[in-house]
Amino acid sequence: MLDELHRLASERRISVAALIREALAQKLAAHRPKPRSLGIAASNHTDTAQRTSDERPEPRSWR
Repeated sequence: MLDELHRLASERRISVAALIREALAQKLAAHRPKPRSLGIAASNHTDTAQRTSDERPEPRSWR
């Protein structure tokens, strides 16, 4: 891998350090962290969507 880095750096006429910095900058720019809120209120029921379509709640009285 180090030989490939040296070869690519010499082809592009930049230092290996500059090549690594560019690669890290691209990686960090593309990184999108996962939202922390996913799964916080997990009910552990796999049929929640099905149940909501089958079970209709009684409407509240408007009076």
